[in-house]
Amino acid sequence: MNFELTDEQAAVRDMARDFAERRVKPIAFELDHQSRFPKEIMEEMASLKLLGVCIPENLGGAGMDMISYVLALEEISKVCASTGVIMSVNNSLVCEPIHRFGNDFHKQTFLKPLASGEKLGCYALTEPEAGTDAANQKTVAVKKGKKYFLTGTKQFITNGAEADLAIVYALTDPSKGKKGISAFIVDTKTPGFKISKKEKKLGIRGSSCVQISLDQAEVPEENLFHTEGEGYKVALSTLEVGRIGIAAQALGIGAASLECALQYAKEREQFGKPIAELQAIQFMLSDMATRLDAARLLTYKAAQLKSENKRTPLESSQAKLFASEMCMKNAWTAVQIHGGYGYVEDYIPERLFRDAKITEIYEGTSEVQRLLIANQVLQSV
Repeated sequence: MNFELTDEQAAVRDMARDFAERRVKPIAFELDHQSRFPKEIMEEMASLKLLGVCIPENLGGAGMDMISYVLALEEISKVCASTGVIMSVNNSLVCEPIHRFGNDFHKQTFLKPLASGEKLGCYALTEPEAGTDAANQKTVAVKKGKKYFLTGTKQFITNGAEADLAIVYALTDPSKGKKGISAFIVDTKTPGFKISKKEKKLGIRGSSCVQISLDQAEVPEENLFHTEGEGYKVALSTLEVGRIGIAAQALGIGAASLECALQYAKEREQFGKPIAELQAIQFMLSDMATRLDAARLLTYKAAQLKSENKRTPLESSQAKLFASEMCMKNAWTAVQIHGGYGYVEDYIPERLFRDAKITEIYEGTSEVQRLLIANQVLQSV
């Protein structure tokens, strides 16, 4: 295994780091404090191809590999996890499945504007009764002539308030259960598509999270994604990439936690010396650094395999599980090292701690990841 980045990968990382420090970091506190979408930086993100990193250039993207995507997403998430998840959803959950499963019409009509940043996408799989049990869909799609009419409710949809297009899963044949689920590309301006609630969240407040109500939302038959009854397979494949994206976001939060803890430990003095000289603090810092490096290796491994166009049900779950739990532990430790200052809004650890928790929940909880990993391990024996 080669642990050295290529020149192209290093260039993408450096570009994303520069953009993050220059444009995202100065507004990160405001985005969180005001629960505001970072509209003012989206055009520049688009021009840097950060919204379609792995999509070929002729389809509006950067034409880079999955490692480059992970590197860029980590740098963005390091300064603002909200901006990171906006980027992750558009890349991992929207552009990727259209590129992998869409036909030429889908790619030219929908993928190009999404990858170029002209439009923003969201991913509507979760429902009030279908979270961990994603196959338990209740949204239905009834075909009449050359159109489908979608009715149901989607829950916890990231980017939902700002998205131009949504990948929506619905039952075209309820009698077949998960084999009756199909996927559609839906214009969010379609009559019957409504944002019914915007959630107030613990963290990643700069990204929207909404409930979507579908009331006979009209969708042309050509917007059927893949084929009828194949939607659940599309969802499972998509989530493999989505979990790599969330692992990358977790790397960013975990790295930011270590960085601010190191800086504070060197500056803060107690008992006549910097607390970085105290063994208790040194042990905390060493654990943070070790966990972060281990999470990076798991995430890079999954990304490399996905770049080789391989299925990664085990590797994506391992990366997501370990990186998200590393992220939460590192954020907790950063707060602990800062003491009382870690508990107030003026210091970064407070935001990192709130942002970290969601990485253990969305794209499949840690408990789900352990089940998926166990299934893969048991099958290999």
